Amino acid sequence: MKVVLSGYYGFDNVGDEAILYAIIHALRNEEPTIDITVLSNNPSKTAKTYGVEAVNRWKLPEVYEVLKSADGLISGGGSLLQDKTGWKTIPYYLAVMGMAKASDTPFFVYAQGMGPVSKLQNKLMMKQVLKRASILTVRDQDSKDLLTKIGIKKDISIVPDPVLGINPSGFANPFKVKKIKRVIAVSVREWAQSDVFMPKLAEAFDRLAAEGNTIVLVPMHGKHDDETSQALRNQMKHQSFVHISPFNASIENKMAVIRDADLLIGMRLHALIFAAAGRTPFIALSYDPKIDAFAKLADQPVLGHVESNDWTAEDLYSATNAQLSNLKERTQHLSDTVRPHQQRANDTARQVIDFIRSN
Repeated sequence: MKVVLSGYYGFDNVGDEAILYAIIHALRNEEPTIDITVLSNNPSKTAKTYGVEAVNRWKLPEVYEVLKSADGLISGGGSLLQDKTGWKTIPYYLAVMGMAKASDTPFFVYAQGMGPVSKLQNKLMMKQVLKRASILTVRDQDSKDLLTKIGIKKDISIVPDPVLGINPSGFANPFKVKKIKRVIAVSVREWAQSDVFMPKLAEAFDRLAAEGNTIVLVPMHGKHDDETSQALRNQMKHQSFVHISPFNASIENKMAVIRDADLLIGMRLHALIFAAAGRTPFIALSYDPKIDAFAKLADQPVLGHVESNDWTAEDLYSATNAQLSNLKERTQHLSDTVRPHQQRANDTARQVIDFIRSN
């Protein structure tokens, strides 16, 4: 059995690489001898890291060749079909699905987060391509609603993000920090309003550090988040209590750092998912509906939106202490809340394997 995986792979974004890691493990758990080829921005690194075949995602003739000989194409997960980050994104991923269909290879939409989609032509293209999917799964209700609104009439299943199915309990954490009181992990990213919300983060974290709490910044997107983390640390006074974990650490290491923290405060979706998988309570800082959707699923608080001015440093400080003051109960509540979703996280892999076997 041979499958091809298409997603935002090979760009050193830990969230998307964690999705790839999770999908590969789920597929191999269902079919140990499965042959996997990944469409990657960095094929050699992807092949070495995951023990798979990989081809350059931009060389479409090569992509078409591997699709012709495959038993199925998996598109996802992640937020692939949206036009907020660039005009080429939706046409690219739909083109790969279209090539699969043209070569009589079934394709499966795997736990994707859909939207936002603002351009009418993108909605029309999505309708024409996605209605031909053999399996169509999304990770939240808003994504399902979007597809229904643009005219998709076929069955659409809501499934957990595949990363939630990773169990980090056995992962090693080489990044040890001195713990005096509590360890608070933090995931930040650059955003257009960084000059507004970053000073508020710095103020709140300074107060927490002054009280003996250790702040561990966890870059989730390589050097990009590392630079943002450095900028945040530079705005703080109590820098001896602030540490930045290596931006190029492995997925397992990053998950272990967040697992070992007492609390996560995060912007990146997959930092929140890492926290939930490791039973670490979190506070979300939203920049996208996907953040709010996952916080709702995990029943964890959303402080506010980075583009709004409806929260203060005092609000963040108070929310953090509220989480930490009942840590045992909040950890148990998170565990009870996400456990059913974790048990379903590999359902899509099972559906894909069963479909290929029966066709």
